[in-house]
Parts: sequence; structure tokens; C-alpha cells
Amino acid sequence: MQADLEIDTSGLMCPLPLLRLKKALQTMDAGQVVRVLATDPASVIDFGVFLEQAGHQMLEHKKDESGVFCYLIRKV
Repeated sequence: MQADLEIDTSGLMCPLPLLRLKKALQTMDAGQVVRVLATDPASVIDFGVFLEQAGHQMLEHKKDESGVFCYLIRKV
């Protein structure tokens, strides 16, 4: 899936990946998709809780062989 924006938070620890995601979403229009790359294992929980509360949609979540998490998130 094509993302409208990509942010790389690799190497950053909680809460920075979540703060970068929140900031990115503020600049986006409803329906746009952001791809977030993260290495912090806590991002799985942080993003899940935030998206549930904010109402945004997790389209995809995977971890590659090098330990990088990739999230595709749609702003609603």
C-alpha cells in the first residue's frame, strides 16, 4: 500500500515514536496514510492504545527480520 507520508523513528525510545506519529497525523488530512518505522518494542502497545483512543485505523503492522516494526496507519 502506498503511504502519503513516512516517518522513521528507528533508534528512538518511548515516548518519542508516539509523539512523532501524533505530530505527523496533525499535518495530514482524513483518509491519508502514514508509514511509521520503529525499533522500540513498546511502540506496539503505545500505538495500539493511542489509535484505539483517537479512532485512527491500523492498516498493517509487521516486524521485519532486522527487528524494525512497520506500521501503516490511516487518519480518520
